[in-house]
Amino acid sequence: MKSIRQIGTFAAIAAILVSLSACDGMSRQGRDTAIGAGLGGAAGAAVGGNALSTLGGAAAGGVIGHEVGK
Repeated sequence: MKSIRQIGTFAAIAAILVSLSACDGMSRQGRDTAIGAGLGGAAGAAVGGNALSTLGGAAAGGVIGHEVGK
């Protein structure tokens, strides 16, 4: 069971690194929007613990990141 958790953690870290490398060619506003959506989604998942909270947090974080990036 512990090895499954370690594999999941490694896969999540690898996915984050790959997605962050894709931000290199983005505009500042686009990058801020993506970062805001990611952080908002993580916060929504931590607070609510369900898919609706995650989506709501990602949407709110994306809007905030977009506005900050202006």
